[in-house]
Formats: sequence, structure tokens, C-alpha cells
Amino acid sequence: MTSTAAVAVIDYGAGNVPSVERALQKLGAASKRVTQPSEIAGARAIILPGVGHYAAIIRALDEQNLRSVLLESISRGIPFLGICLGLQALYSSSEEAPNLSGLNLFPGSVRSLPNFVKLPHMGWNRLRIQRPSVLLAGLGESDYFYFAHTFAAATSTEEVIATSDHGANFTAVLEHKNIFATQFHPEKSGAAGSRLMQNFVSLAA
Repeated sequence: MTSTAAVAVIDYGAGNVPSVERALQKLGAASKRVTQPSEIAGARAIILPGVGHYAAIIRALDEQNLRSVLLESISRGIPFLGICLGLQALYSSSEEAPNLSGLNLFPGSVRSLPNFVKLPHMGWNRLRIQRPSVLLAGLGESDYFYFAHTFAAATSTEEVIATSDHGANFTAVLEHKNIFATQFHPEKSGAAGSRLMQNFVSLAA
């Protein structure tokens, strides 16, 4: 993959951008950190990492004028991977910041996990795979992934390909055409996370 065909990693200030870049580097995949709309042009794939508060990611996308170019790139079929908040941003809204509008690629609102379990949900957990997936090729329900979140998307929509459980069942992986996302952090999930990212990077070849 040449620099002109790099994976664009959207940098809105999220703390996990460097770890995503390191994970891509280990796979031999060129990446470029982008903060402006013009920098997304020419990318063969796009990753939106995210940690922290929902308001931070949505406001940053709007303040950096990235919302429209991101949606346009996705509509053109460019492979997209959202990580953690990058998954939550794909929905219409989140109760963490109910006054803000998400990217609205999928209906529904992201909601808090139940408060009778320890929050945030932090640590290793397994998946319940719902159907075959490009993103999860070579991976199974015995693999563990690293989660760090309090809010999550419901599991009732057709784009959900894997769920996990922490007090309630929630969306762990989604896949719809060229849109992929994980609630967990593949860049912090060891060999299983590396395989998932390799599956995604192969779509940009």
C-alpha cells in the first residue's frame, strides 16, 4: 500500500490514535493522520478511532468540517472502520449527549449499560457471533477482545454481526456493505485484534 493509498486515521484528539497507527504499522499498512476534509481525499480506507465522551467526537467532526466528506466517502464505497466511539457515532444519537446528532447512518440511540454492573465495562470479553462476516474472518467466539465503555448500541438492527454482554446484550461488531465498526478496541486486543484489523486493511488493497 503506497502513501497515496494510505488508510486515513481521523484525528480529532482521541487518545487511541497512536495505538491505532502502531497496529497498522505492524501490519505493514501505510496510514496518514487526517484533521482536514481535503486530507481524506484519495484514502483507500478510513478509520475513526474514539475514546472518551460522545460529545467530543461529534463536535470535533463538525468543527473540523469532517462530517460531510466522511459521509460522502462512505457513500462512495470507501471501507470505513469505527472503533469504540467511532461505532457509537454512526447512530442517530446518544443519551450521553442527547442534544447532538450523530452521523445517522443507522437508526436508534446509543444508551448506557445498566448501572447494576460495574461501569465502565473495562476489560476482556468474548463475542456472540450472529452471522458470517468479512471483518471477523478467522475469528470466533473463543477469542477475547478489550472493551472500555459505558454506553453501547442496541442489538436489534440487521447490521449487527456480533454482540457481547455486560449486564445487558449490546452491539460489539457491526458490518453493512463498506461500513464496519467495533465497540471494543482491536488495536489493544492482541492477536485477535490484529487479525481483525488485517481483515479490514485487506479491503483497501
